[in-house]
Amino acid sequence: MLFNSFDFALYLPIVFILYWFVFNKQLKTQNAFLVIASYVFYGWWDWRFLSLILFSTLVDFSIGLYLSKAKKVKTRKLLLWTSIIVNLGLLGFFKYFNFFIDNLSQSFHFFGQDMTFTGLEIILPVGISFYTFQTLSYTIDVYKGKLEPTKDFLSFAAFVSFFPQLVAGPIERAKHLLPQFYKNRKFDYAKAVDGMRQILWGLFKKIAIADSCAVFANDIFNNYETYNGSTLFIGALFFTLQIYGDFSGYSDIAIGTSRLFGFDLKRNFAYPYFSRDIAEFWRRWHISLSTWFRDYLYIPLGGSRGGTFQKVRNTFIIFIVSGFWHGANWTFIIWGFLNALYFLPLLLRNKNRVYTGNIAEGKLFPSFKEFRGMLITFALTLIAWVFFRAENINHAFAYLDGMFSASLFSLPEIRPKDVFVLIFVFFCVEWFGRDKKYALEYLNFNKYLRWLLYVIIIVLVYLFGSNSENVEFIYFQF
Repeated sequence: MLFNSFDFALYLPIVFILYWFVFNKQLKTQNAFLVIASYVFYGWWDWRFLSLILFSTLVDFSIGLYLSKAKKVKTRKLLLWTSIIVNLGLLGFFKYFNFFIDNLSQSFHFFGQDMTFTGLEIILPVGISFYTFQTLSYTIDVYKGKLEPTKDFLSFAAFVSFFPQLVAGPIERAKHLLPQFYKNRKFDYAKAVDGMRQILWGLFKKIAIADSCAVFANDIFNNYETYNGSTLFIGALFFTLQIYGDFSGYSDIAIGTSRLFGFDLKRNFAYPYFSRDIAEFWRRWHISLSTWFRDYLYIPLGGSRGGTFQKVRNTFIIFIVSGFWHGANWTFIIWGFLNALYFLPLLLRNKNRVYTGNIAEGKLFPSFKEFRGMLITFALTLIAWVFFRAENINHAFAYLDGMFSASLFSLPEIRPKDVFVLIFVFFCVEWFGRDKKYALEYLNFNKYLRWLLYVIIIVLVYLFGSNSENVEFIYFQF
């Protein structure tokens, strides 16, 4: 079920009413209803894959209980590795099986051996990368003694399947979200209003910004041979804006929807395109995934401790694995590798944590140094996004070759002025709200002006939504 669909527009108020006015008598009843509602939400896409969520839930819930009783180190390690193998095994089969089979066949052909391995017609379950990492982090935290294993299966099942963030995150940690299912929840009007406001902003990002940019980005990327360099640059720019509006929009809707039901999810985006270097960008982009890899991969590998070689090795590992997490395509691996290259000079000069606050803190405009750093970071990110968007490596290099040709300085063949105006206004709103969790978090002006702004956003969402079909969120494919 898509957040930007008519189905969800009917589903959400029905679930909201039943949750607060019918199943609010007992906590267990409310949690059981959330599990059912979440399974309906996910099963709307393909009910067959509900068995995968249930299986992951049963495996990690059981392993958590066994870990609480196991005293021997070998037994505990065996339980941990069972969870890792089961979770990553499922993820690997559905997401990477055909990738490895295809590359194995190509390797034999490269060495002159005529051996072809047939792949399987596998449908990638939506959101499997997200809920797999969520359940896996629970087992790891229990193993490390950072979290007490739960004996409440309903709460755990609700934690795994919680519908607002089930499909595309944020990837929640059990120690943050799971305890919220243990507590009685009372309707909070202020929290619900804030949630609705964030949902509205998320829908605007998705429908008015991302989907508008997608029209031009898709056309230019699909027909790149026919366009000049400046038009290809616009295509890359529009995809850069599309993926931000699409994914951060999803996160805003997920966080806002959670607040309607009395839950707080972690922030997933913090205005990443206002970053002054690539290290700051990765502290602000897809925060839940970046911190997951930091805590469960980077730090166990040694992090930034040790010699230069170890620092460089761990940096490339975390970025390349992050790229591979996104999909079974060499383009994602190169995207990760490229970001590691961007990050490396900062790491080697120990300047990867220079910028930890907001840009232009307490000021209206950034300094020249900040503005220059923001432009450079944005440009580097834009180039990397070409690999992320391209169908294959040849497509990416051909696109960049055309973009950086002499025609880069000619007039573009596509000039959607109205979309550029909309994007400019969008980034102005984001800039003035950059010290908040989302741009519309606090609106301190007159209530009539505030409602006028809401009406304008709703009209824009309606107009742009009615002019196009419901476009699936990009991260659904991951």
